[in-house]
Amino acid sequence: MKAIHFRVTFSLLALSLLATFVRAEETRAAAPPSTNTAIVPVSKLEIDGYDWFARHEAVLETKKTLNPEIVLIGDSITHFWSGEPIAKIRNGVEAWKLAFGDKRVLNMGFGWDRTQNILWRIEHGEFDGLHPRFIILNIGTNNFTTTKNAKENTPAEVAEAIGVICDRLRAKSPKSAIIVMGVFPRGQKADNPYRAKISALNALLKPWAAKADVAFVDIGVKMLDADGSIPRDIMRDFCHPSEKGYAIWAEAVKPLIEK
Repeated sequence: MKAIHFRVTFSLLALSLLATFVRAEETRAAAPPSTNTAIVPVSKLEIDGYDWFARHEAVLETKKTLNPEIVLIGDSITHFWSGEPIAKIRNGVEAWKLAFGDKRVLNMGFGWDRTQNILWRIEHGEFDGLHPRFIILNIGTNNFTTTKNAKENTPAEVAEAIGVICDRLRAKSPKSAIIVMGVFPRGQKADNPYRAKISALNALLKPWAAKADVAFVDIGVKMLDADGSIPRDIMRDFCHPSEKGYAIWAEAVKPLIEK
């Protein structure tokens, strides 16, 4: 009788464990997959001092006749440099001339853009038909901000998204050389919370770029004082470069695009 009782107890235990396993598998199957929002294309997210969709249309029109040798892609840091399509704010006109001279350059910088906005713009024609010699990508700082419209991303998520952007661009123009800029420092002092996130992202991008045949250029240290603070004459708001700040960028990319 004891043997029968043992077998019954063991069978019931096995059935209980099996039922638990099945419920766990069903729960996992029903749960939505983890999504990196930085790689999910989306149009305008934030309100800014310009018309996002009008700039999108301006890029589509400009590229028809410009036939750019160089395309810059990014957020407001790129948007506010200079170039076509002409923006209301141009903080680095002289540095633009220093970097690009009389080369044909398309500025696909959009204020407040995150990686996911760039992916949407690529999907909606901004880069179609373009075959520039160089693409300069500077994106990621806005992905570290949480708003009511978008959540903050991790450095690893942003690094993944930058890789996806480069894949999309290379698929459309395989012979274009891609230059990925390290995200510029942000926040006046070295202990600003943005600094650690940006440093972590740039640390991920450097080895990735070496494997992906992408040039990685990190000029952040050139924008800092000895104590790690950002001088106001480099970035007045400690985020967007001044003419002097853009000159540092120009000096870094000029030798690369003249090869």
